Amino acid sequence: MSDREHLLLEWLNTVLPVAPDRMAPASSDASFRRYFRVWYDGQTRIVMDAPPDKEDCRPFVAIGQAMRGLGLNTPEVLAGDLDQGLLLLTDLGSRQYLAELDEHSVTSLYDDALAALACLQIGGDPDSPLLPLYDSALLHREMDLFRDWFLERLLGLELCMDERQTLDQVFALLADNALEQPRVWVHRDYHSRNLMVTDPVNPGVLDFQDAVVGAVTYDLVSLLRDCYIAWPREQVERWVLDYRARLRALGMSGLDDAGQFLRWFDLMGMQRHLKAIGIFARLKLRDGKTGYLRDIPRTLGYVLEVANRHSELTGLRELLRARRVDRWEPAL
Repeated sequence: MSDREHLLLEWLNTVLPVAPDRMAPASSDASFRRYFRVWYDGQTRIVMDAPPDKEDCRPFVAIGQAMRGLGLNTPEVLAGDLDQGLLLLTDLGSRQYLAELDEHSVTSLYDDALAALACLQIGGDPDSPLLPLYDSALLHREMDLFRDWFLERLLGLELCMDERQTLDQVFALLADNALEQPRVWVHRDYHSRNLMVTDPVNPGVLDFQDAVVGAVTYDLVSLLRDCYIAWPREQVERWVLDYRARLRALGMSGLDDAGQFLRWFDLMGMQRHLKAIGIFARLKLRDGKTGYLRDIPRTLGYVLEVANRHSELTGLRELLRARRVDRWEPAL
């Protein structure tokens, strides 16, 4: 047992009414946070272990409370030691959306997820000081992960000046696309591994501590063009337009042009998927987490699909083809 686990158990003995019967890992995480499920007195709780030299629990507590206030089903903090990076949370169960989604369940599960997302986007105050802005600098830092960690470090490519300029032009286009959209609260990882099937209030929402104020289509593309599960383009675009109609009915302005909304969605997805590919490569190279490599081909497929539909992305498409990145598969 590690020193952190000893610390965690000692802390639990001070905050639980009785000693825990057992404890087991509850989920994996792409960060340094770890989650454990604790059984005691016929019930369960979740313990977050976030080493304070690597993670800060405070945004999780504040943002989770704010989202609960908007009607989202986020874990309730029952006890915490923020200086040591320990939180005791209510348990949203183990029924992850990813495991539950299929052609029969997807309509009802996504209806619930989109209703919760609308609560977040309509209810969250974009001028609130709680959340930082998803500004140009952050958007560019995220896209640089694709160039730095995927193309150069994982694939070992040496990009020429023209290729670097192509990427710079595409990154600027994608950042501008994000910044011209209506601003809302953005969960930032609103996808099938962070949504839980819960009853009565579905879905349970996890991993929200990096929330920002940003583009209205960001979380929508996270959900509908998920890096971990894919749906037919025609169905995705129906969901997108239905969601636009929902937001307009709830009073959101700036969504008059359906074609523009679809373009926003496509290009926002490109930004997110370039970032995700870079993160997956970094998780492998820096953190030794190889499992995320198998999600790169699906995510890269979204990039190529969107690049084929938008003429301003032709340069990126040709770069990826010329370097045979479009055919890359992980050697696991």
